[in-house]
Amino acid sequence: MGTVSAAVSRPDRKKFSLEELVLEEPRADEVLVRFTAAGLCHTDLEVAAGNLPTPLPVVAGHEGAGVVEAAGSSVTGFRPGDRVLASFSFCGRCRNCLRGLPAYCPHHFPLNFGARRGDGSVGLRDAFGQPVGDHFFGQSSFAAQSLCRPSSLIPVPDTDLPDHVLAPLGCGIITGAGAVWNSLRVTPGSTVAILGAGSVGLSAVLASVVAGAARIIVSDPLPARLELAARFGATDLLGRPVGSASIPEAIRELTGGIGVDFSVESTGIADVMADAVAVLAPLGAASILGVAPPGTELCVNAFALLEGRTVTGSIVGHQAPAVLIPRILDLHRQGRFPAELMVRTYPLSDINTAVEDVRSGAAVKAVLIHGSSERN
Repeated sequence: MGTVSAAVSRPDRKKFSLEELVLEEPRADEVLVRFTAAGLCHTDLEVAAGNLPTPLPVVAGHEGAGVVEAAGSSVTGFRPGDRVLASFSFCGRCRNCLRGLPAYCPHHFPLNFGARRGDGSVGLRDAFGQPVGDHFFGQSSFAAQSLCRPSSLIPVPDTDLPDHVLAPLGCGIITGAGAVWNSLRVTPGSTVAILGAGSVGLSAVLASVVAGAARIIVSDPLPARLELAARFGATDLLGRPVGSASIPEAIRELTGGIGVDFSVESTGIADVMADAVAVLAPLGAASILGVAPPGTELCVNAFALLEGRTVTGSIVGHQAPAVLIPRILDLHRQGRFPAELMVRTYPLSDINTAVEDVRSGAAVKAVLIHGSSERN
């Protein structure tokens, strides 16, 4: 056993608390990873707020990058010193896992949001000896070291990208890009509307450019994010609608009253999800990516669906991360996926400042750095 610094979400605190926790040695089926960077995602904030079914207290974090320090006796494919990215957990045996769609594993929620081992135990305890949930998404990368499930880990291909740029590939970046390529299958010459220009939405912009979309309309209330969307290849930018016009009305006006072929929603707001459907042309398809609290209902015009419109959800890229991440890294090497432009780094001790900056829009993608006081 040893001690480890971690950001803990507790039910009686509105902010993350920085604590020294006691970490167990890895079991036979676990990998001990020393995390160097971890992205801060909207899902982590929803968990900390108690809006998702993860028991508190917990160490969240599900976009980790780091190095393997030890591997249990039954683990294959990982050795000390291996550079890894951490994404989500899956069983590896069900029909969806075997067909290359592990995000739709029927065990997704208990494996990723349960914050426990399969036997109900945890590998972390606080200074009073009380258990603290870990194994969040099989990684809990808001800790400097963590016990990980091998299914959550992806060997990092040969790349010179630093870990603070790699880390968001574990969830946010692949969620936006994969929805465009794998769920919607955006076609050359098509029109795409992207509602929300955080890291997920901006990744969808980059992916839409790669897919050959002719027109990419981006809506977001924050001018700085719209400026970055334009830099990434967006052709039309919508902030707050003028007068009484709504976003769907503004997008329809831009498209001659027809609507768009594809839309991507990444806000987690039910009304924006409905807008993503309302902007579709006949035969158009909307992908809903935002994480809303369980029980949130989506209201759409049922009659409009009769014109061939479809609505689909998509989880972390609609493809195995071990396949999708190398594709993005290859595009980055070609200068076609500059994800680093979205990233702002913070030491783990400044996690609450990072949260404030994300909520205000001062940061697009906050990434927490372990063991460093550097910030950019």
